[in-house]
Amino acid sequence: MIYITGDMHGDEERLYDREWFKLKKGDVLIVCGDFGYLWNGGEKEREYIEYLGSRKFTVAFIDGTHDNLDLIKSTRKTYWKGGKIHRIKGNLIYLMRGEIFNIDGKTFFTFGGGESTDKDMRLENGLWWKEEMPSPLQMTKAAKRLDDAGCKVDYIITHEPPSLVKSAMLLRNGVAANVNKLNGFFEEIDETCEYTHWYFGSLHEDRKVTPKHTCVFRRVLPLDKKVTE
Repeated sequence: MIYITGDMHGDEERLYDREWFKLKKGDVLIVCGDFGYLWNGGEKEREYIEYLGSRKFTVAFIDGTHDNLDLIKSTRKTYWKGGKIHRIKGNLIYLMRGEIFNIDGKTFFTFGGGESTDKDMRLENGLWWKEEMPSPLQMTKAAKRLDDAGCKVDYIITHEPPSLVKSAMLLRNGVAANVNKLNGFFEEIDETCEYTHWYFGSLHEDRKVTPKHTCVFRRVLPLDKKVTE
């Protein structure tokens, strides 16, 4: 069984949420960015990673803006389910940007990254990475990968949503729309690719936004079970 959840931000309480206990051996939990358990490399984080890597199910995350890309890239790069990953520890893996994975007969296009709103504060503490925003080359390679797949996948997993979806959510909450080049890139994918459903996590809501877009946060959703308001 495949499950989807949103930003965890290295929160210890999330690891012991009762929804996690429904996952069993062979299941896959996909985290839509801001995983956060690789951040400062401290002793407590190492305990979290040991715990996550020893689960009977696979924890597979993409990056958001609260992930230490240097720590992630220092781990072993390999292949899993047809796509490139970094194996962090045991059953804890990082799904690389622009890859397509075949999990239980379903295809998943993954593309992490985003733009942090607290950049200045993080710069002062040495916890900001320029690479959090995907490069034009990464976007180009991802677009080619999708093109090679006939612009058709079953699911899209990102941290940020397409521009129109993000704008609609922000305006609904009385916040001025603030989109970037990554949202624009995803908007192009949204318009040109065929897919069943798109999951993202950056806006910290558990909500069905459109019939094909679901924002995930604290819920642990079985694949295809959409959040309803």
